Amino acid sequence: MRLISATAFLTLFLTAAADAAPLPAPHQVDIPFSGGALHAQLYKPDGDGPFPVVIALHGCGGLAGLSGPVQRRYLDWAEPLLKSGSAVLLPDSYGSRELGPQCRVKERRVHARRERVADIMASRQWLQQQPWTARDRISLMGWAEGASALLWAVRPQSPTRKVEPDFRSAIAFYPDCRISSGLGWSARVPTLLLIGARDDISSPPACRQMVDGARGRSALARIVVYPGALHDFDRANLPPQAIGAAADPALPERGHLGADPAARADSVRRVKEWLAR
Repeated sequence: MRLISATAFLTLFLTAAADAAPLPAPHQVDIPFSGGALHAQLYKPDGDGPFPVVIALHGCGGLAGLSGPVQRRYLDWAEPLLKSGSAVLLPDSYGSRELGPQCRVKERRVHARRERVADIMASRQWLQQQPWTARDRISLMGWAEGASALLWAVRPQSPTRKVEPDFRSAIAFYPDCRISSGLGWSARVPTLLLIGARDDISSPPACRQMVDGARGRSALARIVVYPGALHDFDRANLPPQAIGAAADPALPERGHLGADPAARADSVRRVKEWLAR
């Protein structure tokens, strides 16, 4: 218990230190696609590159925060990725279509398997045209609905496979696997799935079933289930909480959220290792 407590304290200390030295403002880029312009926020290391790139896919709450174009939760991930030498591109799938949070919208205009996969394709095509991009080292990383879109994008049947070179790897934080698990899902690129065992918004059993089923068709998928962790376990400084009926519209309708410092620290390590493959 002492070791776990020390790890949690160190994680919170490092998070506070990161908050004290925020990232520089991102560059907004407009990516052409069939519906007009896909707005995205770009963090890029200094220099000419070529740089590895992570396309980071927001959840149903959208990309922007109350005080900036990127929520703190995504900044907390962009910072270590940028420091490790990777550029980070964050497409705004909702804001680009003049939509707000979609967590509680019954009839969505933006779907993980269609519009968001199209956004992924447009983002990769734009990146491959940039002189600073390492074209063979473009990876995907997503949270919740963004992670669900990622699962569709890396399937062997996905139209994203037609663009070469393919994605280097993919990392999905707590996607909704319930549809994919019943469709014989598999991945054509190395895909890591991270989810909490107590996640009652996504479905850990469905995700485990999906990945276990994929092993017979593909050795490229791996799942890590964190004991005791909730949805949003990697979101720093988020106390465990139940979602109420009058909650923020950028939150799911029901379930529980909460940071898990030990799981978060482990996920940071795993993400760095996975992207370095």
